[in-house]
Amino acid sequence: MVLTLQVLGLSILAYLLGSIPSAVWVGLRFYGKDVRDFGSGNAGATNTFRVLGKKAGTIVLAMDMLKGFIAASLVHVLKGVSPNTYQFVNLQLLFGLLAVIGHLFPVFAQFKGGKGIATLFGMIIAIHYPSGLFCLGLFLIILFLTRYVSLGSILAAIAFPVGVVYVFNQKEPLFIAFAITAALLVIFTHQKNIKKLVKGTENKANLFRRNS
Repeated sequence: MVLTLQVLGLSILAYLLGSIPSAVWVGLRFYGKDVRDFGSGNAGATNTFRVLGKKAGTIVLAMDMLKGFIAASLVHVLKGVSPNTYQFVNLQLLFGLLAVIGHLFPVFAQFKGGKGIATLFGMIIAIHYPSGLFCLGLFLIILFLTRYVSLGSILAAIAFPVGVVYVFNQKEPLFIAFAITAALLVIFTHQKNIKKLVKGTENKANLFRRNS
């Protein structure tokens, strides 16, 4: 009973962590801009880079990653849940996913959030960092070759379940299911980007622009 109440409390906390609208708060507090009113209208790190520059974008990216990492790490607060067990990993997945949901639908920003990529990456690093680094490496390669952040995100997400099963030989069913679900979620949240990529109208990241 006590453990159930603790899990419930930490689940709420994980969602609230994810709901911290980093892009919105940084933009309003330091730049007097709501990033949702500019660029793609997305409250995420990519649009923050585009609208407010590299400094703001880097801060937002770090904050969004930390949300997922800290949420997935909340399992360490629970007593009686041993690391490297299915229960431990399943609770990491629960808390991490709630943070991602919070980022997508933040209670602190009228439920209008970002696409959850950075927060998702943060939780993956907390749960199984080798697969996270695998996806990051692929993302960076695609970004360098094409300058499309969206394409890098989509292909890295698709590679995630492939890497989990065939590269890292993970056997935990729920983790595999999560990897597949995460890939589908990224594809779903990038529908507009996919259409733009097909039409050739997707925005490219200006990697070398100097910003304050």
